[in-house]
Amino acid sequence: MYKLDIPIDNKEAAAIERRRNAELQRQSRVFNAKVRTIGVDLEAVREQEKERKMLEQMEKNRSDAFDADRVRQDKIAQLIGARRDADVRTVNKAELEFRETHQNPDQTREWDLNDPEYLKKDMPARVSDDDPRSTVSTLQKFEGEDLNNKARQKLQGEQMREWAKQQMKEKNDAKAREAYGEHLYQQKAKELDQRACELANAEEDCRKAMQRAVADYNKALKDEAAHQAELKKRREQDDNSTEIANNVYGDLLTENPAAASSAFGAHRVITDRWKGMSPEQLEEIRKQQEQQMNENERLAAEEAERNKEWERQALANARAGLLLEREQERLRRSLQKLGVDDNMRMAEEQKAHQEFLDKEVYTNEPTAAYFMQFNTTSR
Repeated sequence: MYKLDIPIDNKEAAAIERRRNAELQRQSRVFNAKVRTIGVDLEAVREQEKERKMLEQMEKNRSDAFDADRVRQDKIAQLIGARRDADVRTVNKAELEFRETHQNPDQTREWDLNDPEYLKKDMPARVSDDDPRSTVSTLQKFEGEDLNNKARQKLQGEQMREWAKQQMKEKNDAKAREAYGEHLYQQKAKELDQRACELANAEEDCRKAMQRAVADYNKALKDEAAHQAELKKRREQDDNSTEIANNVYGDLLTENPAAASSAFGAHRVITDRWKGMSPEQLEEIRKQQEQQMNENERLAAEEAERNKEWERQALANARAGLLLEREQERLRRSLQKLGVDDNMRMAEEQKAHQEFLDKEVYTNEPTAAYFMQFNTTSR
């Protein structure tokens, strides 16, 4: 049996519903001709390019600041590492000295078992009267004997004095080494602190020098811009003065007739400089007008004669055209009859072809559901 009670995955259902809503919103934008944009929005593209460049510059400045801070941190880490290495070396040196002084092999607890000269250093059968080894069975000590009482006491006194001197000397040496090590540590710490301060001061001086250089460069740019603006203003004033002088003393205001002469001939003038015709030119124009009037009268008479000739030709052409129209009408009627016959034949062929298409070819006619599947998604 099929398992039909499977629970619905809420996350998957929410994802499906989110995609469905996004598709509906996209369709409302794509299918709405009022808000749909075809092509590329140049202003938006330029704005995006400007924002991208600004973000890149901000990221570069941020990266440069991080680099400078990383270099400073590296220098501080190097100083701290050098100080730690010096401390480790000092501790190792003190430990080695302590081992050489207080941890020799002959000072170990098991040295009496590992001493190669054990037999040479071994005590005799009887050392003193208090020797615990000298029991009755050893026959080394008898009642009333004290062989080296004075020597033993003297030796013990000297040994105690030597031990006291040696302990005092070792204690003083240890204090001196400790004081010397502390002095070296303080000197090294002071040297590292001074080096750190020098690096910080050098960095601050470099930053101030860069700021001064930037300020000087900006001031130079400002002075150069002001100088260029002054030069431009002075040139404009000179150009305006020259233009005013040219207009005042030019041919336009002085009405110089020679200014209207054209380089293409004496009979041509420059229209924007021409101030009018002279009396001689006006008289020449009147004479030419009279000649033109006489010529026009002659041409009118010739035109009237040509029109009469054209009228005679038109009557003759009209009679010939009437005969030609009658002949064309007879030919048209015969062609029309042939065309009607051909159209009837073609109509029968087309009807038979359409019946063949409807009955044999187009048997699966599309319904409304076929056309409803189009334009339903924005993809």
